[in-house]
Amino acid sequence: MQAYLQPFQLFIAKAIEYIQQDADAVGLAAGGSWASGELDAYSDLDLVLVSNRKIAPDLNQMQKYAAELGSMLASFRGDHVGETRLLIALYGPSLLHVDIKFLTPDEFYHRVEDPIILWEREQALTNIIQQSTAQYPPFDFQWVEDRFWIWAHYAALKVGRGEFFEAVDFLAFVRNAVLGPMLHLKNSSLPRGVRRAETTFGATELSQLRKTVAMPDRDVLVSSLWEVVYLYESLRDALAPATFQKNSAAQLAVTRYVAAL
Repeated sequence: MQAYLQPFQLFIAKAIEYIQQDADAVGLAAGGSWASGELDAYSDLDLVLVSNRKIAPDLNQMQKYAAELGSMLASFRGDHVGETRLLIALYGPSLLHVDIKFLTPDEFYHRVEDPIILWEREQALTNIIQQSTAQYPPFDFQWVEDRFWIWAHYAALKVGRGEFFEAVDFLAFVRNAVLGPMLHLKNSSLPRGVRRAETTFGATELSQLRKTVAMPDRDVLVSSLWEVVYLYESLRDALAPATFQKNSAAQLAVTRYVAAL
């Protein structure tokens, strides 16, 4: 057994021991790196706890339950990602980041991946997986196009005003929300921001992506903004579906504005 697996396995064993004693518990499953076989020493643990008792979104109940699974040092709810059923927790003594999603059986039907079942009562999770299909949220090219040129203009405004740190942060947002997902799609992987970009994207793609990373300097920011625009255009034109509609007027106006910076 790989040594780095031990904290994960010890945590899961203790969690199952507690969950089994809960009459309302239906099952425990692991997604993310555990399910994909990509677990390493720096992975977090993505768990799905299914219970007949509705635990989420009550933060007190979520934290109380999670505290029974191990030595919890800190935790907060996933409000920042729009998921109030998710508790993000840090356990010790060997620091372990654990995301726990508290679901009811009905909610488990609607999932973004098929997790590995760690424990279940009467094949309940297995039956749900067999009766339904996981669906990762699709990337909406039109949604992005309708916003991208406004975003690019906004970044240019920040550069023009001298709000360089704001512009740096905004380009990072576009990289995570637009360019990373599109590069993942190009490489036949799920559009998950810039997750595992270093091991998923090709050398040329990584070089292009690096050029979008800016320092809080006017000239560097302008150059990075152009690289964001170029990369977006090339990916959009290569990947967008036939029903896609470009906003050519906005594109022309914004690129002229950036050129005048």
